[in-house]
Formats: sequence, C-alpha cells, structure tokens
Amino acid sequence: MSEQHENKNYAAEHDDYALTPVPENARRGLLSMSAVMLGFTFFAASMWTGGTLGQGFKLWPDLIIVILAGNLILGGYGALLGYAAAKTNLSTHILSRYAFGTFGSKLPSMMLAITQIGWFGVGVAMFAYPINKFMDIPNLPLIVGGGIVMTYTVVVGFKAIEWLSAIAVPAILILGFTSVATAISDTEGGLDTLMNLNPVENMSMAVGIALAVGSFISGATLTPDFVRYARTRRVGVIATIIGFTFGNSLMFIFGAVGATATGMSDIAEVLAQQGLLGAGIALLVLNIWTTNDNALYAAGLGLTNITGLKRVHLVLAAGAVGTILADFLYNNFVSWLVFLSVSLPPIGGIIISDFYLRCKTQYPDPATHAFKHINWAAMAAWATAICVSVISPADGLFSIAPLNAIITAMLAYVLFYKLIYRKEGAALSRSYP
Repeated sequence: MSEQHENKNYAAEHDDYALTPVPENARRGLLSMSAVMLGFTFFAASMWTGGTLGQGFKLWPDLIIVILAGNLILGGYGALLGYAAAKTNLSTHILSRYAFGTFGSKLPSMMLAITQIGWFGVGVAMFAYPINKFMDIPNLPLIVGGGIVMTYTVVVGFKAIEWLSAIAVPAILILGFTSVATAISDTEGGLDTLMNLNPVENMSMAVGIALAVGSFISGATLTPDFVRYARTRRVGVIATIIGFTFGNSLMFIFGAVGATATGMSDIAEVLAQQGLLGAGIALLVLNIWTTNDNALYAAGLGLTNITGLKRVHLVLAAGAVGTILADFLYNNFVSWLVFLSVSLPPIGGIIISDFYLRCKTQYPDPATHAFKHINWAAMAAWATAICVSVISPADGLFSIAPLNAIITAMLAYVLFYKLIYRKEGAALSRSYP
C-alpha cells in the first residue's frame, strides 16, 4: 500500500502542470527559456536536412535565402503560438481544447504525439548508427540504452530538460563552428571556393523552403509546450524567435557547409572525414538528446490530454514505443518529412486563428470554461488546409505547401465558425462564448 502511495506521489511530482496553467513561481526568464528553445532546435536531423539542401543549392546566396526564408516562417509561426502560450501558460494540447473542443482536441493531440514519438525514434537511431559505424558497437544495445537514458530525463520533467540544454547548447555551438572552420580550411581556395561551388543536384527554391519548414514544423507547432514556462509574453516570443530563426538556421548552415565541402549529407560521416569523430560523436549525442527530450516531453503532454492519465506513466510508454520503432523511422525519414509538412501546420494555424482572430487573445480560465465537445469548424478547416497543402503547385508563389496549409487553416476556421455557429452571434466581434 505504501509503495502504491509513493508511486502516486512520484507521478504527481513529475506531472509538470500537464493539464493546468504553469504557476507564477515555476516560470522562467529569457536565458533559461532561450537555452531550452535552442536545445530543442539544435537537432542533428536539421543538420542532416541542411546537408541535403547543401547538395541542392549554391551556398551563396541561394542556400542562405532558402534557410532564412524557411526559418523565418517557422520563427513567425512559432512566435504567434509562443505568445499565446506565454499569456495563458497552457500547453499546445490545452490551447487546442479552445479551438477543437475537449473531445475534438484529442485528434490533434494524437497526431502531434505520434509525430513526436516518431522524432524520438529517429533521434535514438541517429544516436546509435554513427557509434555502430565508427566504433563497431552493436546497434541494438545502443538503441535500447539510448532510449532508456533519454526517456528517464523526460520522466524527471522540464527541469531536467533545462539543465541538459544549458550544457548541450554551448557544446553544440563549439562543434558546429569547428566543423565549419575545418571545412573552410580543408577546401582549396577556402570560403570563396565553397560559396561558388555548383550544387550536385537541382532543387527549386520552393522545394528547398518547403523541406526547411517541413523538417521542423511539428516542433514549431508544439512551441507552447515549452514557452508556457516563460515569465512574460516578451520572454516567450523572443526565446521562440531565437530558437527557430537563429538556432535552426545555424543547424542547417552547419550541415550544408559540411556537405558542400565533403559531398556527403550525413553529418556523422562529415565529422568523421574532418577528423572530429570522437568529439563529434560526444556532441552529436548531446545534440540528439536535447531535442529527443523535448519531443518525448511534448508527446507525453499530448497523451495526457487524450487519456487524462499521469504524464510520467505515458512518457515511459511513449519512450518504449519510439525506441522499438527507431530503426524503421530512421530508414523512412524523407517520407516522414512529407507527412509532417502536410498534416501538422493546420493545427497551429487553427489555434492561432481562434486565439487572435476570434477571441482577441482573451481565453477564459480552462478550469471553469465550458468547452465545446467538438468544434466542427476546426475539423472542417483542418481538412480543407490539408487538401490545399496536397494540391499546392510544385513551383511558383504558392508552392510552399506548409505555409499554404497554415494560412488556409486560419482563414477557413474563421469562415467555417461563422457559418456553423452563426447562432452564437458575430464571433469575431466578441470574446470567447
């Protein structure tokens, strides 16, 4: 009986306000929030994506334009969600209750949880494969061991993520800049040669920007899960912009420069060729660990919204699933990015539309508010946005499918709400019903 009581206390202690606003005494300042958001966006998969982009574009100015455009979209999108989170101190999944309804919010929570478990699995494999390749340690114990350690820090909660980020962010910056400096020094003609090398593959600007956005759109959609800890709205917005616009851009550039210099998009192979294998593996582990912790943390919050069970128990289950599926997800990475770029952006777009356009940034207390069971306007807008994303043209002004999905979701939500819930009055001219 005492053991059962201890388990309940442990679960409650590590619940991290999964279903309630973060209280004032638990909120963080700009330095802490920036470290967490940088740790989130400092992901080896972004370096991998940067490597792919580096083989498809001339480094200057084409690649820089693609990277900045993609991450400005991510940063603006994340900042809008970050402001909502910093004002309400609520997670993505509780914010989605206002827009989707209590039962309706379970579907986006499930989609987001599945994708974050998937990212966790990709990260575990990305941790294991380079060590296996260069140190000849079997994959299975590496995947299992890595999955267990990463899951444990998420069980502890936001505080562990904060500590890990404070260690990992400076270390990753050192590795990235060292890799760039090595690439420049190892290339005959130095930086001028790298900047003028012709790409080995042809890729349009639109495809490149879509890939840049799609590679981290699920992370941007889950910005509130972390920014809800911000002490002020200003802190939340600035930390989000730092994470996505600065941090994610750096990861792309680190990967792209290495790929341009070596002709390889796999960051582990680039580091090995540069003679940075030992330090590279150690810092690559930190890189993956920080983002994997954020991904699994967000998945736990989503599953809590769906089931109402304790976050800590759901994190353990999600970590186990991600670890088991790690190998499969790693070998289907590109198709996973395509799936993310189509299905996830509308969720954030609908939350933004509901919070800013319909409710004028005023949400009532979730503890007393009578939520809709299902908000059919949100469901219709989500379906419409996915369709628009799928039929987006391959080239031209309207070819960035994730951006099309976000804008369509915002506009369609307002329109469908006025049509479906017209009895509630002019929804855009008054506060949330």
